[in-house]
Formats: sequence, structure tokens, C-alpha cells
Amino acid sequence: MSLDVFGKYLASSDRPHLVGIGGVSMSPLAAILHDMKKTVTGSDISENPAIKELRERGIKIEIGHSAENISGAGYIIRTAAAREDNIEIMAAREQNIPVFERAEAWGYIMRRYREAICISGVHGKTTTTSMTSHILLHAGVDPTIMIGGTLPVIKSGCHIGKGDIIVLESCEYYNSFHNFRPTTAVILNIDADHLDFFGDLDGLKCSFRKFASLVPESGRVICNGDDENTMSALNGLNRGLITFGFGENARITDIPVNIRGTNLELAGQNPSMTVTRDGKDICKIRLQIPGMHNLTNALAAAAVCLNIGISPKIIEEGLLSYSGVARRFDYKGSYNGAGVYDDYAHHPRELGALLDAISTIDTYKRIILAFQPHTYSRTKALFSEFAAVLKRADIVFLAEIYAARETNTVGITSTDLAAAVPGARCISDFSKLTDEIAAIAREGDIILTVGAGDIYKVGVELVGRAD
Repeated sequence: MSLDVFGKYLASSDRPHLVGIGGVSMSPLAAILHDMKKTVTGSDISENPAIKELRERGIKIEIGHSAENISGAGYIIRTAAAREDNIEIMAAREQNIPVFERAEAWGYIMRRYREAICISGVHGKTTTTSMTSHILLHAGVDPTIMIGGTLPVIKSGCHIGKGDIIVLESCEYYNSFHNFRPTTAVILNIDADHLDFFGDLDGLKCSFRKFASLVPESGRVICNGDDENTMSALNGLNRGLITFGFGENARITDIPVNIRGTNLELAGQNPSMTVTRDGKDICKIRLQIPGMHNLTNALAAAAVCLNIGISPKIIEEGLLSYSGVARRFDYKGSYNGAGVYDDYAHHPRELGALLDAISTIDTYKRIILAFQPHTYSRTKALFSEFAAVLKRADIVFLAEIYAARETNTVGITSTDLAAAVPGARCISDFSKLTDEIAAIAREGDIILTVGAGDIYKVGVELVGRAD
């Protein structure tokens, strides 16, 4: 359906029902609709903190999907995980109740804002969206925010601001960001992922190019000039490009890097860089979180904010006070003298960036990595890359693959991956996995629970045992 059709239903008094209301982009959508005085209801498969927060706002939510849940609904908004065989979607079809995708709803809502900043990329979306939001909050512009993680300053992934700027993490999967209407489109990188949907890297690049083309002539496309796939995808696009990066020039085109990071200092927990604009030094950024990948994310956030008129001083202050976002090198506590961290990395490049960041911190002598692969298709497609990067840790444990939306039609298991990593062990039971880590943890270790599923529970249990 079109965005205008959704707008017609939004303007009506009909009640929206959200299928998968507890999701990272569904829960803030529910909050916005509630603030628009809509009588929102929803359902999801399990409880989570976002559902608790929505209930505190007065939103009625059922746990478990049932045809009865949609009774009285004027229209349905569904998460991407709710397919046509979902019982509530089937009931809506039978009753001729319109069904909209969550991205269609976001795409319409963002039209209400003067500035719609949509931050995309296969890696770094959550952190860059969080950094950008943190700067804007520090600037006092009070943006509306939608992030796929919890930003400490707002204690949520959602903030309904009173200003005329909206900042959204923008996901490429199922081409969902094609429903958005950005005035500023950010592309951090393009890398082989979600090939179960896109087929190959070229298909993914075409999707990002279409996303960039949605920006009006008066808007801007901010892109990573150092990322070959990004610049290749955008080559010849009839839009003004603003590039950020660390190289002298973009690799594919002759477009110079406008916003550049220089004088990099990577050692320790507080990396820093000088930011130049068109060759002129304008500010120095220092972070509280380690890693080259986070300097890249910070440079992208700085590029966005500079190009909407935020002062360099505010950008410096906003990034210096940024302490991270949930599940991104997220310190959980300690056990037996070892630091315990959790991270969402679920792609070999992300896992490699995490290990690169840790290598800059000389206080850790041994890396104990508990990794949970995410989806069978990704594990199969990137098997060799996963095996290579996992070998970089000193001790590796593998949890069973987190299926998410999939069934195992490709015949892959974590045991297969463990066999490709010398010394790695596959332990599917989280309690037993925690026991194994507890038995070997010692001072000077860093313990990482890594993956997009529920592997974080191992770190929580481990730290809990130390109390």
C-alpha cells in the first residue's frame, strides 16, 4: 500500500493494532502513535522491557498471537518478522482489515518533520544513530529518535521530541528503508549480508542506491568515501554527495572527502581524531569508547550534524559525553577479576572490528569469546569469514545458532563452525556455558558475549554469580 493510504487511516479515528509491538522499531512507533492520541493495541510473542514501558503508557498488549487480539482494530501495522502465515495477519486478511508494514508507518510519520535524518549501513547504524541523537540532544534541538538499542541519556531507544528533526536507524532488510522519506540519507558502508533476500552484493548495492535516490534535490546524501562498495553503488547518482572518511579521496570516484578524520590516536579506551572540513581543521573529537570503527561512526555523526548547522563545539562536547549504547561493547561487570562485556556483533566484519578495538587496550591479556551465530543463512554464506575471525580470540565457545526468522534448510550448525576453529567448543546450554567460562576466568581476561540473539544472558548470569 502507498504512504498516502496509510495517512488516510492514520487521520481516521480507527484503532491501530501492532503485531510485534515489542520490537526495536515497533515499540517507538507505538509510543508515537499513542502520543498522537491513537488508541493503540499490540501483541508479541514474549515480554520484554519495551513492552513494560508501553504498558506504563497505558497501551494494551497481549502476549501470544491470536485472532481475537485484532478485534476492533481499524488497521494493522506489522513487524517484518510477522509474515503472511501469522494468525493475526491471516485474520486481518479474512476481515478485510488493511495491513501496513512498520516502515510504511515510519515513512509517513517522518513527513511531519522539517529534517528527517535516516542512517543506514550494514554495520554501525545503531551506534551512529545514537551518536547523532546524543549530539542533537546536547544541542537542545529535542529531536524525535528511533534507535535499535537503548541510549542511556534517554533510557530508551525512543524519544518523542518537540523539535522539527527526526533521526531514525534505517534498515535495508526487505528494502524497508525504501518506504522512508529522508532529507538526509546516510550510508555508512555496504557489505555482503542478508543475501537470503538480496541474492548477492550487487542486489544489496542496488537497494542502497534506491534509498539514496529518495532524497529530494534540496536534501543531502552523506556517505563513506573510504568504502568501496558504497561509492560504487552511488557512482553517477544525480544527487549532491557529502563524503566522510580518512583517505585523501574516495576510492571509486573523483569526489574529494569533505569531512575527514586526521591525527588519529587509537590506543586505550579514549580514541581521538581531528576533524577537517574541506581541508580546514574544525574540531577535535575524543570518545569514551574504543576502536577505529567507533571513530568512523563518530565522523559520520559529525558530518550529519555539521551539515544541519550544529556547531563544532557542540559536536565535540556531545561526543565526549557519549558513553555508548546497549549491547555495543557494553560493560556488564566483572567475574573473578575478568571484565565482562556484551556486544551485538553478528557479522564477521563487526566481530573483527570489536577484536580490533580490544587490541588497543593493553590491560587485557586474554580474550574469552562466547559467540552465538545469528541465522542459518548468514552462518552458511559467511562460514569461512566467521571461522577466520573467531581464530583471533584466545578461547572460543559457540552457542547454537540463533534461528530468528529462519528454519535450518541449509544444514548448518554451530558444531560445524566450532570444528573449523582450533580449540573451539560448542555448548548449547547457557547454564553449562556459563559454568565453563566461570571455571577458567581469571584476572586480566576480557570475557565477551557476542551475537544478535540472546547470548547476553550468559554474561548477565556470570556477573550475577559474582554478587
